[in-house]
Amino acid sequence: MAEVASTFHLQPGDPNIDFSLKDPRSGAYSFEDVAGDKGTLLFFACNHCPYVVHLSKQVGKLAADYADEGIGTVAIMSNDVEKYPADAPEKMGDFADDNGWEFPYLYDPTQEVAKAYGAACTPDFYLFDAEGYLFYAGQFDPSRPSNGEEASGDDLREAIDTLLAGEDLGFDPNPSVGCNIKWKPGNEPEYFS
Repeated sequence: MAEVASTFHLQPGDPNIDFSLKDPRSGAYSFEDVAGDKGTLLFFACNHCPYVVHLSKQVGKLAADYADEGIGTVAIMSNDVEKYPADAPEKMGDFADDNGWEFPYLYDPTQEVAKAYGAACTPDFYLFDAEGYLFYAGQFDPSRPSNGEEASGDDLREAIDTLLAGEDLGFDPNPSVGCNIKWKPGNEPEYFS
């Protein structure tokens, strides 16, 4: 299992990139549909990646904890489902339900949304402010499936709390780390090597 880090393709202050993607359980969504009044957490995920599995229940808890504070959450799955059938759309709903994800889990079949965001790994986290500008891109926390630490979401929680307090981020984010997005043959982005 090779680790891949986030690209930091988007920089703080960059606007979100709109999309129209389907949740296999509930229809199509755009960024505006999932945006919260105070901010929006968008992350790239999949069903089979050990890094996602490691923190998936804590992601569900974090999203629930902040939903009432005006933070919307959305997950996007961009993997090649022909080569990775565990990530197929018909399995996404069960994965989301099993992990307490009460937010849309969207399928990006062309992988164009992942490319537009510069996503490199699963999971890859992006936090936008109320106006839709990037506030934080970075890791959930320092835990990994192999380091014995339990997932807590400490880094992301600190970023959300800072955003809600109207303050500037007081630390340099560590990149998200995980499995590379499973690009379709010939569809690898320029930033992927």
